[in-house]
Amino acid sequence: MMKVVILGSGTSTGVPQIGCTCPVCTSSDLRDKRLRTSILVETEDVRLLIDCGPDFRRQMLPLPFKKIDGVLITHGHYDHIGGLDDLRPFSRFGAVPIYAESHVADDLRLRMPYCFVDRSYPGIPNIPLREIEVGRGFQINDTEILPLRVMHGRLPILGYRIGPLGYITDMLTMPEASYERLAGVEVLIVNALRVLPHPTHQNLDEALALAGRIRARETYFVHMSHDIGLHSEVEKILPEHVHLAFDGKEIIF
Repeated sequence: MMKVVILGSGTSTGVPQIGCTCPVCTSSDLRDKRLRTSILVETEDVRLLIDCGPDFRRQMLPLPFKKIDGVLITHGHYDHIGGLDDLRPFSRFGAVPIYAESHVADDLRLRMPYCFVDRSYPGIPNIPLREIEVGRGFQINDTEILPLRVMHGRLPILGYRIGPLGYITDMLTMPEASYERLAGVEVLIVNALRVLPHPTHQNLDEALALAGRIRARETYFVHMSHDIGLHSEVEKILPEHVHLAFDGKEIIF
């Protein structure tokens, strides 16, 4: 059994967006309140975080305080890494390894040099870097993880397959090899920024086309801006087995 908790389903600005009075940003529906995108994956064997944005502390406060076995980073944009320092409390359970591509790992060393020093000192998070490569699977405990290449506009970033789960965020396009590696997933979580086209992210139509091609049993959209529309209205037009995710949603399969 696998459980996925949607910690956040919003884009880099979150929803509501500061200063906006549109119907989505002023909605009273809690499903329209979106923190920055991140998920928690739990099995009998492992507890994994995918991305650790600036809302991480707030996202984790309502949840049981338990060990995190690793953090999978998709890319180095702030809305996906801005909460790494808040992993400090989880260091009580031991190291929380951070898995990232080499160029992202280099970026983290520049941004947070105090975390990645030869001689650590009390108070810093115990988050050793582990460099990973596209298409080369690795294990955390007994769980196999496969990094996938996706393109965030012209920026190469990572998606992940974890057994029956496929996870992609901030994608505009994806090479054929990544489609092949996602074949047979039961649950797909993928980005859908807004209705209109965007130069670096999928819009709703593009996300629907991708969902139709991969044909997971259930597909959930994340990394949404206020321009996606009201949750209650968009849900009505989506195909069967395709959904807007929302913060706090639990997916068990």
